[in-house]
Amino acid sequence: MIHDITAPKRTWIVIAAYNESERLGKTVAGLLNGGHQIVVVDDGSRDNTFAVAQSLPVWALRHPINCGQGAALQTGIDFALSHDANAIVTFDADGQHDPADVSSILTPVLSGEVDVALGSRFLGSTKNLPWTRSVLLRMAILFTRLTNGLRLTDTHNGFRALSRMAAQQIRIRQPRMAHASEILDQIARLQLRYREVPVTIRYTHDTLAKGQNSWDAVRITGQLVAGRFWK
Repeated sequence: MIHDITAPKRTWIVIAAYNESERLGKTVAGLLNGGHQIVVVDDGSRDNTFAVAQSLPVWALRHPINCGQGAALQTGIDFALSHDANAIVTFDADGQHDPADVSSILTPVLSGEVDVALGSRFLGSTKNLPWTRSVLLRMAILFTRLTNGLRLTDTHNGFRALSRMAAQQIRIRQPRMAHASEILDQIARLQLRYREVPVTIRYTHDTLAKGQNSWDAVRITGQLVAGRFWK
């Protein structure tokens, strides 16, 4: 079946990709039968990620330099909104997320029950999650509860769905990994309706090597604290 990216579909999937040439094709292939528009934003990759994106039946955008995942997601969200999206899913390029979960994370948004649906690996399942990563993630949960009051089970999951209204109101200004907490801060401040949805996250040696370490967590916390003073 040919995937027609010009078809007037109003649900969009935004994928921020950085040096993901080896995994991007498989990630996109799992999403093509869902009936959604897909936009891949190559965030200044040093490999041929953009060429791979161009070869796929998706919209392909490119940052000339690496700006960070938050900036790439905002670029993709703005593009989807400009093409009349009524709901937007953010989805990782590295294959950690399960395409089968897209429908369930979109359902409460499309039904109008919530403005934002947030994926939770702790309500769902994880595969090969290291205990050190689990500790960092649970520390992030506590940090979120203390700073914005949202009682969530998973706070650094890039798998989420936004209604058009929520996507228009949330503006990602933290360009790099701190954007995940920034989005939660804005959900609380804007009093958007939200719900967590169980999802599956799969970890591999390659994705763990690209992930955050303990120093990253400290640095991200510093970025968030600084952001609160320089809004």
